[in-house]
Amino acid sequence: MLASNLVLGAAEGAAHTAFNGGDILFQLAMFIILLALLKKFAWGPLMGIMKQREEHIANEIGAAEQSRVEANKLLEEQRSLLKEARTDAQNLIEGAKKQGDVQREEIIAAARAEAERVKESAKLEIDQQKEKAVAAIREQVASLSVLIASKVIEKELSAADQEKLINEYIQEAGENR
Repeated sequence: MLASNLVLGAAEGAAHTAFNGGDILFQLAMFIILLALLKKFAWGPLMGIMKQREEHIANEIGAAEQSRVEANKLLEEQRSLLKEARTDAQNLIEGAKKQGDVQREEIIAAARAEAERVKESAKLEIDQQKEKAVAAIREQVASLSVLIASKVIEKELSAADQEKLINEYIQEAGENR
């Protein structure tokens, strides 16, 4: 019995290991159908989503690159405007300094001219006052001379009397002034 069981067990094992072409063909057909279904319902939409994602990323990269280029352009424009503003400010400062120097020179020249005019006016006034004083002295000397001459004519004087008389007249002339 043991021998018959062994033979039977071997025959069953052989039946299980025997080449079954129908099962393989069925499994192969199912695999191909599964692949077709996966391609149609899973792979196609999955590839479409991946393509959309790739395009979206490419667009985002392009937009970022364009934004970077625009930002660099704006930065250069801002730098240019800042440089221009600094140049304009420097020019304004230099212009103001030059105008200040010109005005200072004009003020100094006007002050010098005014000082010269005042100086000349003072000289003229001094000369006029000097001439008036000299004329007044001449008048006084003339009147003193006439007075002395009239006194001398009235009496003859000694040298001491003449000196005394002159001193008196000079003193009187000083008191009259």
